[in-house]
Amino acid sequence: MPLNLPNLITLLRIVLVPLIVGVYYLPEGWLSGSERNLVATAIFVFAAVTDWLDGYLARRLNQTSAFGAFFDPVADKLAVIGALIVLLYLNRVDMVVGLIIIGREIAISALREWMARLGQAKSVAVAYIGKVKTVLQMVAIPLLLYEDVLFDVVECHALGTVLIYLAALLTVISMLYYLRKALPLMRG
Repeated sequence: MPLNLPNLITLLRIVLVPLIVGVYYLPEGWLSGSERNLVATAIFVFAAVTDWLDGYLARRLNQTSAFGAFFDPVADKLAVIGALIVLLYLNRVDMVVGLIIIGREIAISALREWMARLGQAKSVAVAYIGKVKTVLQMVAIPLLLYEDVLFDVVECHALGTVLIYLAALLTVISMLYYLRKALPLMRG
């Protein structure tokens, strides 16, 4: 593993995942419910920003690596899955939505690994629909973590719920897209 700044930022994102979960295990007197939500939201948003930052720095500093290309999506999936587990625990996300999103992440990761072994990794490269799904998740999750009304205008829970359902729908559609791309190789 090349120890460069982009890879260190990716590793930091992985370390942040247990902190998002841990905020809700702190003793009751340490943080109120709304303070827990705010801290968890801030950690998740910081992790999301580091996702953009590590990719930008890797390209800008010409420090792309096979390790970074592999671990960056792993860190993303860990952040999303960790936050979804918290949201499930807090009963802010429906179990079916959580299962769809988490199941797709596992299935598509396995599919990409299998396709890479066949030398066909580019045929299941990230598609536009997958990027839109990711953006919806990355907006919905902090809204659901925060849950309260933002600036006396935005009903975070309601908006986050709508966005996470849209993300779940795009999750299914994108999974079908990737499976269709891999189908010819599955038949062979």
